[in-house]
Amino acid sequence: MAQTTSSSRVSSNKASDSGLQIHLHPLVLLTVSDLITRHTLRRQQGPIVGALLGQHNGRDITLEYAFECQVVAGEQDAILLHQTWFQDRLQQYKDVHKEPALELVGWFTTSPSTGPETQHVPIHQQIIHEYNETAVLLAFHPASVLAGGENNGKLPLTVYESVYETQEADGDRSMEVDGQQAPLNLKFQELPCNVETGQAEMIGVDFVARGGGNAANVDSPTKSKGNGQASQAPVTDKASKEASSQQDAKALNDSSLLSPEDEELIASLTARANAIKMLHTRIQLLRSYLTSLPPSYLTTPSESNGTNDDDAVASGRTEISHPILRSIQALVNRLPLLVPSDRAAFEQESLSEKSDVTLVELLGDITRGTKNLREMGRKFGIVGDAKQQGRRGVMRSMGSVYEDSDEIFGAHSMQVGQHYE
Repeated sequence: MAQTTSSSRVSSNKASDSGLQIHLHPLVLLTVSDLITRHTLRRQQGPIVGALLGQHNGRDITLEYAFECQVVAGEQDAILLHQTWFQDRLQQYKDVHKEPALELVGWFTTSPSTGPETQHVPIHQQIIHEYNETAVLLAFHPASVLAGGENNGKLPLTVYESVYETQEADGDRSMEVDGQQAPLNLKFQELPCNVETGQAEMIGVDFVARGGGNAANVDSPTKSKGNGQASQAPVTDKASKEASSQQDAKALNDSSLLSPEDEELIASLTARANAIKMLHTRIQLLRSYLTSLPPSYLTTPSESNGTNDDDAVASGRTEISHPILRSIQALVNRLPLLVPSDRAAFEQESLSEKSDVTLVELLGDITRGTKNLREMGRKFGIVGDAKQQGRRGVMRSMGSVYEDSDEIFGAHSMQVGQHYE
């Protein structure tokens, strides 16, 4: 392979013509975002580097799993993967994910939104030389998230493939010097990417979203207790009462944390409220677009030409876009599908289904009541039998006492008679 020279710019201006299609799974996004968050909160130094596992089927590449990698400093302070550690960890993941078999399909890191930089080239060369020649680079752009700019609904990430390009001088083609081929530079070209989600991943993402929405910061009891001990000082009775009341109020707040059922209900209501807000925002956007159009553009065909459009824009009106209008008309045409054509029949059917459900509930209540009555009768019978057995035992014990007293009285009488005789 030709020698690669370093360049301050490693992104290619040419569009990718390889035809590769990248299918990104949410688990990779969760793993990388968690890694970036921990790296930022812990104020760790060094780059964020990880490996991507997936499948390579023809022109389709799936990115399914990701894990963090250890890096070491190489020659000229180049950042490289820890060879022994990486091979062991990669083999462990392959042993776990045997069906379907996964392979190393690329790696991920952070980069500016302009593209990869020169420090990313050594790791990529190491991967394509030793593991996979078609490895891709998944670059996250945290700066765009922190800046709070508009991404038009796109994720702050880009997928790149690597190609080797010859150096160009003054816009001409690569020139050969003394019969030698011009050196090749490693360049990165952007690839199209879409998010692909499985059923299990949808459940996991929903659970993570609900947990993140319900997260709360609760102070540790040991921490508050330590702070109280550190600030001990002679105080008056009034101050001590106020302190005790504050502690009781804090304990009450800590004890009133939401249960898992309440958290699930709040998460569901929050998701529905957000969906309604989003729908309202989209409807207001459509209304504002339609109200900004010229009022008579439908009845005046001449206003559809370019000159009148420019006049409309100059007068504060929005330029007419027929594709957008067709999309809005298609959306409006779909609205009757949400409303039944025969409302009376629909209400009758709904009432019938509601009656069936109510009857089933009543039948269930009757069944449970009958079961409770049978259980109560069984218990009443057990108690009655116990009382009868108790009475019989008392009568038997009293009869035995009477018999014993008669025997004793008779024996005593005989002894008295013999004495007088």
